[in-house]
Amino acid sequence: MIVDHRRICAGNRRHLGHWRGSFRCSSVAASTMTRRRTRPDTSGKPGYITPEGYRRFEEEADRLWNVDRPKMAKAVQVAAAEGDRSENAEYQYSKQRLAAIDRRLRFLGQRLKVLTIVDETPPADGRVYFGSWVTIEDEDGVTQTYRVVGPDEIDAAKKWISMDSPVGKALLSREVGDEITVRRPKGEVTGEIIEVRNTPQED
Repeated sequence: MIVDHRRICAGNRRHLGHWRGSFRCSSVAASTMTRRRTRPDTSGKPGYITPEGYRRFEEEADRLWNVDRPKMAKAVQVAAAEGDRSENAEYQYSKQRLAAIDRRLRFLGQRLKVLTIVDETPPADGRVYFGSWVTIEDEDGVTQTYRVVGPDEIDAAKKWISMDSPVGKALLSREVGDEITVRRPKGEVTGEIIEVRNTPQED
């Protein structure tokens, strides 16, 4: 599927309705938790994600369910057998870690249900699409390359930016040669799109 701000190719989208790994039972385990949320639950909000981003979520869920959770559940069991739980620091720590793993598993399970994988390579027409790498040159001649991805994939080190961010919104559907202006708290930043790629840069 190719995504830009004007058109969504609904017929090509691949919407995965459930987690097909061994983690599918985690929501049952997590449902027993009664801890109050301190932030709004956004796990059920639909969104777009690249294939590699979705794969990372799957791999994380698989590791948590098959490696981290059994290990921590065992630690809770061992610590609980040592005596007074109210004064057992190891038991309290292990229990908190297990609860955190269950919360993360529940979040990942919900995200994997509602995310839409954008797996179609866009045309090489110089326009910016979801998943594109975009090189911008500012007024001082300094260049920066960003990749426009979903909110779940933001990575400052890689310069992967959300399609919902000010820069992401300014870039989508633009093309090589276009000038963009982004309003930020420190002031406006203007630059020109000098390159758009839909495949990673070869080393």
